Amino acid sequence: MSNKVNQTPLQPTRRKLMQGMGAAAGMATFGMPAISLAQDKPIKIGMPTILSGRVATLGISSKNAVLMEVEKFNAAGGLNGRKIEMVIRDSKGAPQEAARVARELVTSEGCEIIWDAEASSGAFAVHEVARDLGVLCVHTCSETSSLTADPKLRIPNAFRCARQGIHDAIVGGAYGAKVAKEKKLNRWMSVSPDYAYGRDTTAEYFEYLKHFNKDIEIVGEVWPKLFQPDYSESITRLLQGKPQAIYSAVWGGDLTSFIDQGNIYALFKDRQFFSVNMADYTVLTAVKNVPGNLHSGNRYLKSFPKTPANAAWADAYLAKYKELPTNWAWQNAVGINLLTSAMKKANSADGKKIADALRGLTIDSPFGANGKITMRAEDQTIVEYADGWGELTNKEPYMPNPVPGNWQQITELELEWKKRKGWA
Repeated sequence: MSNKVNQTPLQPTRRKLMQGMGAAAGMATFGMPAISLAQDKPIKIGMPTILSGRVATLGISSKNAVLMEVEKFNAAGGLNGRKIEMVIRDSKGAPQEAARVARELVTSEGCEIIWDAEASSGAFAVHEVARDLGVLCVHTCSETSSLTADPKLRIPNAFRCARQGIHDAIVGGAYGAKVAKEKKLNRWMSVSPDYAYGRDTTAEYFEYLKHFNKDIEIVGEVWPKLFQPDYSESITRLLQGKPQAIYSAVWGGDLTSFIDQGNIYALFKDRQFFSVNMADYTVLTAVKNVPGNLHSGNRYLKSFPKTPANAAWADAYLAKYKELPTNWAWQNAVGINLLTSAMKKANSADGKKIADALRGLTIDSPFGANGKITMRAEDQTIVEYADGWGELTNKEPYMPNPVPGNWQQITELELEWKKRKGWA
């Protein structure tokens, strides 16, 4: 059978293709615009996050901050004309779904970068997808220290643009120890979510609480499930333990529910409560009655750091989205600022070149302890962000007298901690 039956008039010959390419080249040579596919192609970034369920505010505020900063980058011309295109998907807070979505964003949607805005439970799953695919990954919400501190988990293509549990533990432990000495609070308990972030962060906090105050006694620990709706059993166990102070790493909608239920049982009467995650507008504006005797690490407050740049960013976010930003919002904003700065430094959207530019990169930031934030090269996580603790009130500025952490002290104690764990 003749091969001619498989040919159609629509198929150009090789000669005609070559002639067409030559003509296009000729037009470009003589000043006529040639089409540059590379310049027109968007830089696609895939973002798995939590957009539904009890902690949807994590994903919504992360998405808002990302889009606000990406809009600025694109309006300024992007990377040599190339604009960032965010492809955002809901993981529903399920780790296996986060991993599936992350993989599909790369393999099916053509995304060049994974923007992991998952809680720690999902971030470890996304991390393994990044390890498998070798694609640049930026974690923006997970605070579990081991994600970047443990060299067995570390990969050259993954970075963390989020605060870290060990840093909060050192700052919070020093603050809690000082309050404990002043108020003679020796009996402590904890109530934290039963997963990596909750257990790791609680252990780290108590380690530094006792480091700064040798008289502290831990008389019990309570571990409610993540996203648990009813805390009556946990609250009963805390009351039975009769602690003088309670530490908690409960967060988001869970913390709102816990505080409201704790008020019903008079949990906070005559005892001090230390919550690393309370000083965030998501919780402060949702809790029906912020109890007295409550201390928190800063999550996000427009008054800390108390600078015009921080207040202006919060005001811009509020004007755009009609709600106040969260801790996840500032972390995602810093992530985009670092990423786009690295793109410009490398003059490339190639993941490996961006990764090389990110290591050790310092940028100006409204959220820096001294106006700057650095992506530390050795473990690819941010440092020098504003980190502090203080007693809360039920109205702005919510934390009137924050006690800022000392980054020299944080760095020294963090290194000792890593050495004890065999991580440095």
